[in-house]
Amino acid sequence: MKYKKTHKPLFHDLLMISCGVVIALFLSKTGILDLIINNFTNHYILASFVAGIFFTSVFTIAPASVALVHIAEYAPLNWIAFWGALGAVCGDLILFFFIRDRFVDDVKKAIKPSTLRYLARSFHFGFLKWLSPLIGALIIASPLPDEFGITLLGMSKIRLSFLIPISLAMNMLGIYLLILFGHLL
Repeated sequence: MKYKKTHKPLFHDLLMISCGVVIALFLSKTGILDLIINNFTNHYILASFVAGIFFTSVFTIAPASVALVHIAEYAPLNWIAFWGALGAVCGDLILFFFIRDRFVDDVKKAIKPSTLRYLARSFHFGFLKWLSPLIGALIIASPLPDEFGITLLGMSKIRLSFLIPISLAMNMLGIYLLILFGHLL
C-alpha cells in the first residue's frame, strides 16, 4: 500500500510528460501548430514570450520547443531567443515559488532519511554548495526541463537576485541552441 502512495505522483508525472510529447508531435505533424503560429506572424514577440513560459516545465517543454523552432522560421533568431528567455524566466519564477516544494517532497519520499540528511548537509557545507548552482544553471540551459535545475538552485539557497539573471542567460542560450539545432534538421 505504501508503494502505491509514494510512486503515484511519479507515475502521474511520467504520464503527463508522455502526453506532452504526443501533443507536440500531433500539433507539429498535422499542421495545427503552423496555423496557430501563422496567425501570430506579426506578433512573434508575444508568441515567443508565451512559448518561453511553457519552455520551462517538463509537461510542456515538447510543444514549446516545437513552437519556438516554428516561430524562428519567420522571425529573427536573436529576438526569439531573447523574448522566449524572458518568458522562460517568468515560468522559472512560477516553478521556483510553487512547484519546487512538491518536487522536493517527491524526492524526500523516494530517498531514505539518512541519505536525505547527508544530502542536505552536503548542500550547505560540502562540495555540492558550489557545484549544485553550476549544475542547476547547466540544466536550465539544456533541453531538460527546468524543474530539476530550479530545485538544485533552490536547495543551494540561491537568492532571487541571482536566480533571475542566471535563468535569463541560461534560457536564452538554451533556446538559441535549440532553434539552431532545429534548423539543422
